[in-house]
Amino acid sequence: MNRKGFTLIELLIVVVIIGILAAIAIPKFANTKAKAYIASMKSDMRNLVTAEEAYFADSVKYTTNLGTNFAVTTGNVLGTIALTSDGWTATVTNTNYAGHTCAIYIGSTAIAPANKEGEPKCN
Repeated sequence: MNRKGFTLIELLIVVVIIGILAAIAIPKFANTKAKAYIASMKSDMRNLVTAEEAYFADSVKYTTNLGTNFAVTTGNVLGTIALTSDGWTATVTNTNYAGHTCAIYIGSTAIAPANKEGEPKCN
């Protein structure tokens, strides 16, 4: 007999190979999503520095209320902007990446996890 088609063993081997490839790809995808969330939070922090410095250039003081001059990326939540004696501190979190926070400070009052002035740092 001359039948055309695949045997059950050949189909099982293909399914196993696809399963192995999926097992490798899924953790890589999850890691990529985490990096994207961190990148969006750091970007918002850098944009906040720009907005605060623009306000400072006009008013010779920092503010906790930038109004419509600053908005965070969808999914990110800006924490409290706190004024210090010589600058300010701020944090941002992401609703999809719970338990992780990015922080930044200007001046001499550090806020964890930031440890270098003007550089956003995430945990």
